[in-house]
Amino acid sequence: MDNIRPSIELLINNIRRLISVNAKKLEYIIAAQIAGGHVILADSHGVGKTSLARALAGSINWLPETKKAALETEKKTAAKTEFVNMENFNRIQCTVDLLPQDILGFNRFIGQSGEMIFNKGPVFAHFVLCDEINLLTPKTQGSFFQVMEEQSVTIEGKLYQLTDPFFIIATMNLKGVHLFPLPTPQLDRFMIRLSLGYPSAEEETEIINRHGKIDAWDNFQSVINSTDLIRWKKMVDDVQMHPDVVTYIVNCVRFTRMHPDIETPASPRAGVRISRLARSLALCRGMDYVTVDIVKEIYIHAMAHRIITRDPSIPPETPLTSILNSVPVEPKRET
Repeated sequence: MDNIRPSIELLINNIRRLISVNAKKLEYIIAAQIAGGHVILADSHGVGKTSLARALAGSINWLPETKKAALETEKKTAAKTEFVNMENFNRIQCTVDLLPQDILGFNRFIGQSGEMIFNKGPVFAHFVLCDEINLLTPKTQGSFFQVMEEQSVTIEGKLYQLTDPFFIIATMNLKGVHLFPLPTPQLDRFMIRLSLGYPSAEEETEIINRHGKIDAWDNFQSVINSTDLIRWKKMVDDVQMHPDVVTYIVNCVRFTRMHPDIETPASPRAGVRISRLARSLALCRGMDYVTVDIVKEIYIHAMAHRIITRDPSIPPETPLTSILNSVPVEPKRET
């Protein structure tokens, strides 16, 4: 297995050269992207969520070979599925008046010919930044369900397949007006939820010195190719996971259904996402196997948005921490 760690470190350093962000959290975001998952950044406004997404997208050199790979995928797919030429990067600025067709696309007739063509929406891109997703109404939020889970869109009975790489990074403001809470099924489709937090005094000084100039982005360049993302995604399945580690993940997920402080527990999808993210993170660190420590490291970040506590004053991290402390690492052996 190729060691991709030098490339991952190059990517992280390239982004941190422009954006002040915790290196480990950035590593989690990149691992989620390689794993084929999606990320939600939940924070107060103005802490750099959008800039981080823009820097990550800008660090990727989108090669024509990516389109070639899409055509090869199309040849292997049933004729009923149609492929649409995808953009490299699209940004969706969410507002309360956006409709599902503004995101997914719509069919329209051309003049008097009666010919119908499909106008693709901004979701047809390899990298989609969905800015302030909780400004969308529940109806429009629902337009993301299929594309996040199945990487496809159905418009008036016709299936459109999105090709790899496909990655959504959504930002969500924690406070403000006209905010609509994301339903649990939609949150469950995000592989990981992170909070960037406020920077330190030193970091904030650096931010002002760097971004107080209009040329802050002028010398920013891509450092990896889009074909690398496709190749790395295929490598994730080759990372080994011992049955004991799988058992540990299952137990950590199932304990959410027995904890007295949890009203809505984690679904089986949670275990799948955690295992995939753990494999990808191990790959990013140059390892060919998953350890229990990696699972513990990502568990709360991958689970906190999937559960609801009985008492709203209790943050989800509290029962999840108690689960980590109570689930045994070593499985019981029959004597």
